[in-house]
Amino acid sequence: MAKDGERGPMTGSTEDYAPHPHIGGRTAALRALAAWRGAVPGAPRVVVLTGDSGSGRSRLLTGFLMLCEPEFRKRLPLDAMDPSTVPPELPAPAVPTPDGLTAAQVLWLLADHYELDATSTKDVFAEMAALGEPVTVVVPDVDRAGPVRAADEPARLVREVLAPLAATATVRLLAEVPRPLAAGLAAGLPPGTVQVIDLDAPEWADPEGLVLHAQAALNPEFGAPELPFTVDPATRLALAAAIGRRAGTSPLVVQLAVQGILTAPEGFDPSDEHRLPTSVGEALDLHAGRLGADPATLRLMLAPLALAEAEGIPVHLWARLASAVAGRDMSEAIAGGMLLAGPFVQPVEQREERDAERGAGTDGRENGRRTLLRLLHPALGDEIRAGLPNIRAAQTQIAMSLLEAVPEQDWSKADPYVRDHIAGHTLEAGLLPQLLTDPGLFVHADPVPLRAAVEVVPVEALGAPARTYLRTAPLLTRTQAPAPLRAALLETAFVEDGLPEYADALHRLGFELPWRTLWSLPVAGVSAVTVGSLPSPEGQATPVAVLAVPADTPGARPLGEAGATGKTGETEVTGEAGKTGETRDLGDLDAAGETQEATAEREETGTKEEIGEPGDRHGSAVLIHGLLTPTPDSLGDTDPAQVLRPSEDERAAAPLGLSRGADYLRVWDRASGDLVAALISDTPFTAADLSPDGVLLVATEQGAKALLIRPAGSAIAS
Repeated sequence: MAKDGERGPMTGSTEDYAPHPHIGGRTAALRALAAWRGAVPGAPRVVVLTGDSGSGRSRLLTGFLMLCEPEFRKRLPLDAMDPSTVPPELPAPAVPTPDGLTAAQVLWLLADHYELDATSTKDVFAEMAALGEPVTVVVPDVDRAGPVRAADEPARLVREVLAPLAATATVRLLAEVPRPLAAGLAAGLPPGTVQVIDLDAPEWADPEGLVLHAQAALNPEFGAPELPFTVDPATRLALAAAIGRRAGTSPLVVQLAVQGILTAPEGFDPSDEHRLPTSVGEALDLHAGRLGADPATLRLMLAPLALAEAEGIPVHLWARLASAVAGRDMSEAIAGGMLLAGPFVQPVEQREERDAERGAGTDGRENGRRTLLRLLHPALGDEIRAGLPNIRAAQTQIAMSLLEAVPEQDWSKADPYVRDHIAGHTLEAGLLPQLLTDPGLFVHADPVPLRAAVEVVPVEALGAPARTYLRTAPLLTRTQAPAPLRAALLETAFVEDGLPEYADALHRLGFELPWRTLWSLPVAGVSAVTVGSLPSPEGQATPVAVLAVPADTPGARPLGEAGATGKTGETEVTGEAGKTGETRDLGDLDAAGETQEATAEREETGTKEEIGEPGDRHGSAVLIHGLLTPTPDSLGDTDPAQVLRPSEDERAAAPLGLSRGADYLRVWDRASGDLVAALISDTPFTAADLSPDGVLLVATEQGAKALLIRPAGSAIAS
């Protein structure tokens, strides 16, 4: 029996102790992680876990987190394990999983976990540093960060989130990071602060564990088929040892070798060690060779999965996209190639809930399921992409094929994968700017991956509509706006940017938008607004908008001139509380289209402001514009004293009411209390007024605009 602290011949632990049931080895690494978790004297505050793709980083970290989760650790044989590999029982650490998320989203996960009252990323780091006691953060799978693969979100996550966390003295950080990013994360930290655990380095490698993994995978007791080299213990052990030797330090190569052998055992000679892979690429080629297939065919079959976004491609698109990459029909190869591709492909069942804004799922089922396909491991994607002669050309062919798959070029009918992820493919193909001209795509595509893709393109390479989308996208993602509201917010943004043809196109998409933006005026410094009318000798009054602006505003009429009394009207707005920058999920609107908190706030407080009162906070000049004209002509020669304001009785009798927060406005039906329209802004509203006939006049620090609100009882964009 080995003495305490001695390494046993197979497990990397002592013979007295049982290995971790999920890991089966990695004793040295587990000891280092346990010391970090327990903050033992001399242990680093920051640990960077790294290694080649396929080195077992994720598996090790998953096993370690089992020991850190109070409820899960009760299921483990802790008493039988090496005490030096078992961390003390402590509250579970924060584990913001970045899979598919942007760096900012990961940071806000941390803010939510610690219930921080932060409104900016800088606030998050400052508040974490100000917490009363050290906090423990574990960030796994950094290589899987980002909604768009070509956007290089892992590097951004390390740079903008992990590095500042590592530099925060009150944060104990463990991060699983790809090797190219590990050195950058560790750089600059004081000596003794950080430890880099490279699982491919000799001091952290676990060759005995690889043999154990191979043995278990070949054992019929654990699901392997009964074959001559699996049922005989001696033969099984010899084969496992050979697989481990050939695999070097890669658990993934062990897994692929075993799966390939068990999938196609005919003719396999367990004594021929040279027929076992030493790399991911060899695992692909040797498996194809055992089946008598061309390795190039296997790689072409897997190419669409290597170039896929998110969780993988829908199974019904596989043959189509493989044919696009290959430049020939791959349908037959795909249909009869499951033995060939099977060891390297993982199906993912995705729930396809009914999308209320577009109808049922693409297959017509409500709450149905769809099958996606993805590669078994990201390292397979790295290998296949490296073997493609021209990734940009391959992505171009995929992008063109996806575009052709959009029924009638109507994005509302597109497969969700096509709709939400074509931007990622066109980005890597260098074609994204050409795609960003269709308002239908802006509305129907998931704004998170679309925004991530657009942000990679230099602004100067984007057309005008894409620049409008880019500046509006933070509002779309922050509010989690559904498609109808995305259409409404983009409609008013296009008018603001002088693109009325794109705004008109949004009205033709089939949504009943809650408003039509009549005009927008990019004038800075609007401090108050009011609606009114100018009497006409012909008897038909002209509706006007009156804006309080700085005196040097072109076309404005300074107050105090002859006839300019300053009594141009009152703005009737609500004093409803609103928080600038507050994240608001519009899915929280109730059946009436209103948040529950707002239900009790329908009554206007009638905060009244006189434009141009002596000594007030408003501008010293006014602009008067037509209220309804799409391109407002200044009525600069108009005497403000001639403007007639709606009377209190006219306002009270109006069918619509207005309530206002800092960054949102609500227009509601007075009779039913139902919400008619909700306007959200990425900058605070400085003023707002609502005419009795339903024209909403609003101002921010960027300018003013008028929106014609649809009649009460119509569907709202929320």
